[in-house]
Amino acid sequence: MEAVRPNVDALVLDWITRGPLRRAWFFEERNGNARLIAQFASRLSETMANWRSHVAPVAEWVARSLWTSAQKPRTTVHPSTRLTQAHRRAAKGSSFDPHHERMPRRVTVCRNCGKEIKAGDTFCSGCVPEISRENLIKAAHAGRIATVSDEAQSKRAATQRKQVAARRAWNPADKPNWLDERTYLDKIQPRLKNITVPTIRDVLSVSELYATNIRNGRCVPHPRHWKVLADLAEIAEGAPQPS
Repeated sequence: MEAVRPNVDALVLDWITRGPLRRAWFFEERNGNARLIAQFASRLSETMANWRSHVAPVAEWVARSLWTSAQKPRTTVHPSTRLTQAHRRAAKGSSFDPHHERMPRRVTVCRNCGKEIKAGDTFCSGCVPEISRENLIKAAHAGRIATVSDEAQSKRAATQRKQVAARRAWNPADKPNWLDERTYLDKIQPRLKNITVPTIRDVLSVSELYATNIRNGRCVPHPRHWKVLADLAEIAEGAPQPS
């Protein structure tokens, strides 16, 4: 069996990496030995035919090695190959190829409670809400930590300096007289609902959250943005107010 131990180990490792083992598959004796229950043991025993085909050529190789070193009658040409039928196959022009039996279906279990689930899933339907809630809490915690990091604060400071400089450089005289706050609220803002958030974000060079608030009317942007938004909404002086 040592000759095929890598194959056996590969099966076991593949089995346990696809999903956790169930506690109900094992029991521990008083001396500390772990035993398999009949249900799991029978599932593993279904693989024996496969290991038999792997062991057969090794067993005949050992027999042949021992045969060459032992005294034997002159009439004996070679040891028989009852396990692999190699001599018979050679006479027919073929060779022995270990037959790989189909492995038993692996049981996929929930990583949280051990309940049997369908292949491809990670958790059962009963554990998914709790796991999702825990993941959301972890993600929120990681997000809060990220927002107060030195890198995040440096980016916010750079953005604020950029916006302050843009407001200072803006000349109110560049804004058309007809473009006031009432025109923005009555004509421009309603049409922004037909424009995507990324478009508003890119043309104004603002954050996606700020662009979302502008699109939904939750905030009124700085007047220096009104002309850009008017052009984006295709609003010109004297344009009729939308009904």
